[in-house]
Amino acid sequence: MSKATRGAARATAPVLHDAVLAILGPEITSGEHAPGTALTLEQLQQRFGVSRTVMREAMRILESLRLVDSRRRVGLVVQPMRRWQVLDPRVIRWRLDGPGRADQLRTLTGLRVAVEPLAAADAARHADAADRERLLTLATRMRQLGEAGELDAFLRADVEFHALLLQACRNEMFTALTGVIAEVLAGRTEHGRIPPPGSVALDLHERVARRVAEGDVRGAEAAMRELVEEVRDAISGAAPDGVGAGSP
Repeated sequence: MSKATRGAARATAPVLHDAVLAILGPEITSGEHAPGTALTLEQLQQRFGVSRTVMREAMRILESLRLVDSRRRVGLVVQPMRRWQVLDPRVIRWRLDGPGRADQLRTLTGLRVAVEPLAAADAARHADAADRERLLTLATRMRQLGEAGELDAFLRADVEFHALLLQACRNEMFTALTGVIAEVLAGRTEHGRIPPPGSVALDLHERVARRVAEGDVRGAEAAMRELVEEVRDAISGAAPDGVGAGSP
């Protein structure tokens, strides 16, 4: 095999196993393959029309996510949700794409309520000058985009805003959740679970940014708590009219 052919094979393999994962992952997380179901490489190869190498790589990734467990003479056994790597962004994305979307949003929002106010408080303590300035810039940009109805650009700014807070807090445990928060923000927008950003959400983002920039620890925590509790109310359907707007 020539170097060019080997290079092409290496470039193609990730695409192939990604295509397999894009189907099997959501099937498992949606319950289409019930816990205890045994999947064999041979059956899956025939179904997807891929090589054994590609199928093994896809199964290795699913096993690393604890969606399946390899058992000798049995095959790959689908695991119950309690064993899954539920904080992996891929698992979150697949669950948000499935019939359990509402429950996934509820539990992820509960995580945000627990974590993000404390992260905002720590950001007020530890963020450097560049981070504080960037948060203010992003909050202003989000208002402009939200009021203009530019939802895709608003989402990108929103994801950056929350990612920056998690990084600026200088707590590696919170920073590790950056991908989780990004997935839930994107998932809510993609699946139409939020109205266009409204004045309350925009005001709260600006308040969080100001409090962090000022080094106001308690103020930053309180503003972020109000922000994530608003979205929790919106998801549960308990938010008053005009409040749960925007993708905090």
